[in-house]
Amino acid sequence: RQVHGARTFSRCVRMAGIDGLIGFRPHPDFVSEITAPPYDVIKPGTKLEELLFSRQYSITHVDLGATPAESMEKMISSGALVNDEEKAFYVYEQVWQGGRRVGFFAATEVTEYKEAKIIRHEKTFDDKVKGRIALTEAINLTIGPIFLLTKSPIAPVLESVVASIPPLYDLETDLKGLNDLHGIKSRVFRVPIGSSEYTELQSLVGQNPLYIADGHHRYHAALKNNQTHVLSYIVEKASIQAYNRVINGTVSFSEIMSQLDLTECDALHTPAKHQFCIYHQGKSYLLQAKHVPSDVIGRLDCSILEHELYPVLGLDHSKIVDPNHFDYFAESRMDDMKEVVDQGKYDIAVALHPVSIDELMSVADAGLSNSEIVMPEKSTFFAPKILSGLFFYKHSKKSSQ
Repeated sequence: RQVHGARTFSRCVRMAGIDGLIGFRPHPDFVSEITAPPYDVIKPGTKLEELLFSRQYSITHVDLGATPAESMEKMISSGALVNDEEKAFYVYEQVWQGGRRVGFFAATEVTEYKEAKIIRHEKTFDDKVKGRIALTEAINLTIGPIFLLTKSPIAPVLESVVASIPPLYDLETDLKGLNDLHGIKSRVFRVPIGSSEYTELQSLVGQNPLYIADGHHRYHAALKNNQTHVLSYIVEKASIQAYNRVINGTVSFSEIMSQLDLTECDALHTPAKHQFCIYHQGKSYLLQAKHVPSDVIGRLDCSILEHELYPVLGLDHSKIVDPNHFDYFAESRMDDMKEVVDQGKYDIAVALHPVSIDELMSVADAGLSNSEIVMPEKSTFFAPKILSGLFFYKHSKKSSQ
């Protein structure tokens, strides 16, 4: 589903600025080994985690390993990473079966949410933020990019770069089929400071606010860490998948099925809006929402599910990030959901309709006047994800007053 970035924003204020990146980037010979999916989609004990840790210079050793500073030093001293102190933007093209996306990496100014220059739509959790700050402090670098949406018309500039500049990196990600980034072809193009494309991108992005699509904890960590800028990926168009879930209630689904108006269907699939597709004991069912509230949060399908299904399963909001009761999968991983249910690890799998960009922006805009209005946790999945390890940003901190 192709969707556009933020809607027109009429407030006459200076928006968040962007600057070129300095720091470390992979030597071209090592880029395939270094790059990996974002840390938060690498689940402990999985074959994906095992594969990434088996790669000597994988960024996963820094992101999730026990000795991140030592892992960074090993990558630098071996020549796997090269130091680049000339500011530049990096245009990033991803091509996959049936799709393509072009954005760019930059250093984005870190500002308070109340300034409405960087607009969030999700809650953050203190433990995750503290973990990101601890890693940043250990290595003195920012390594996980924030995924940002802009309404500024940057696409023509990015396409001009792709058409006219030889790529710095050209790779196809090999994850042995264990992640959605497997098989995606990536090209990266360096746009140095002083070039006309650099100046134009800087000007265009500065005309509008930036909406956080993914990476709320990383941005919040940069904010709390008093950084002036943060590593970011900026794009004009993006695609949202449903963020589906597998569930263990304190009451089994078989015990409460008679209380629900279920219709058996052929297979687990992405349902229509305000419907839920449930997989249990080898069979699939559709459940229609009983009531759709009018407010921007209540009308979201994940909110409806929480109010209509979770209580009969003996669950409340405090359980939704508890892995004993919930796990989450992108829309493209239906078979993986069925597998963990068939193995008995979870009782049911539930597929939802994807959140639309209009729904997300409605929540984000409402949150400008009321900071309590944010998207529920685990409600959106932007796909494909961005490779980590294409740049290691040498950030600065704000001067103490």
